[in-house]
Amino acid sequence: MKESIECRTSGRGFYDITAPVQACLPAELDHCCHLFIHHTSASLLITENADPVVHQDLERFFAQLVPDGSSLFKHVAEGADDMPSHVRSALTQTSLTIPVSQGRLLLGTWQGIYVFEHRWQAHTRRVTVSWIL
Repeated sequence: MKESIECRTSGRGFYDITAPVQACLPAELDHCCHLFIHHTSASLLITENADPVVHQDLERFFAQLVPDGSSLFKHVAEGADDMPSHVRSALTQTSLTIPVSQGRLLLGTWQGIYVFEHRWQAHTRRVTVSWIL
């Protein structure tokens, strides 16, 4: 079984999709939830959901690791963030699997599910949420 959710981004950053994912899941069942993002310049992460500085630190790390506008990259069809966005996506995750008990995601106390947008422009990102009962 599956559902699709959309995440509207306003540019590079982290967008919490934990609640919409939870809302897709059948109640009171034990199963696994699988998420898949249908894009090559955004990814999925399970990360800190309490302190926004964690996201700022992650962004600074990726900015240093994969800088926009680097002469290393030739694929710049959509701008200086084009190829760096693809590299960021390749280094992170396009899918996640999360256990579910009694209809609830079994995330840790400080964990949330995020779309990690790698492009500077706003986008609408599609995530398929599926589960096996």
